[in-house]
Amino acid sequence: MGLFEKLKALSEETRPTKPEYIIAGLGNPGVSYEQTRHNAGFLALDAIEKKFAPTSPEHKFNAVCRRAVIGGKSCLLMRPQTFMNKSGEAVSDAMDFYDIPPENIIVIYDDISLDVGTMRIRRKGSAGGHNGIKSIIELCGSQDFPRIKIGIGGKPHPDYDLADWVLSRFSEEDMKTLAEVFEKSAEALELIVRGETGEAMNRFN
Repeated sequence: MGLFEKLKALSEETRPTKPEYIIAGLGNPGVSYEQTRHNAGFLALDAIEKKFAPTSPEHKFNAVCRRAVIGGKSCLLMRPQTFMNKSGEAVSDAMDFYDIPPENIIVIYDDISLDVGTMRIRRKGSAGGHNGIKSIIELCGSQDFPRIKIGIGGKPHPDYDLADWVLSRFSEEDMKTLAEVFEKSAEALELIVRGETGEAMNRFN
C-alpha cells in the first residue's frame, strides 16, 4: 500500500461517523441564564458530557454541538442557541441534515410539575405547555420522540409569574440535589440509546 492509500485509510478510520441519535438539552444561551430553572437541560448535558467525554464543541445548526459515543452509538449532543421558544429550529435542522428519525431524538428539559430532585422518562407525548417542546414538535413534525424531564419545582404560590419562576436561579441546596439527578439522566440516556427505554423508565421514574 502506497503512502496516499495509507493516509486515505487512516482518514477514513478516524473520520467521525454520521450521528445516529440527537441528544438535545434545552435552555437559553448566555451568562444571565446560567443555573436558571429553564436551563435544566443544559445543566444535564454538563453531566452527560463529563461521563461520555465528547469531542470539542462545534457551532452548527444554531447550536453548540459535540459528538460522543453513547451506548455504542454515535450521538450529536446539542445545546440550541435559538432561545427556548425556538428550540425546534436547531433540532429540525440537524434532524434533516443527518436524516435522523424522530424516535432517535432524545430531548432533556425542565418540568415545573415535578419536584426538584425528580426525573421522568417518556417515550413520546404532547408539549404539555412547554414552549421548547412545542417548537420541536411543530418543526420536526412529530411528537414521537423520547424525553427526559428534570423536575424544577412548581411556583411558590399561584400568583407568582411563571416566566419569572422558570428564569429564577436554583439555590445552592437545589444544585446539590440536582447533581445526583443529572448523573442519573446520563445513565438513563445510555439505556434509551441502547433501546432499553422501558428499563430506564422502570429504574428512574
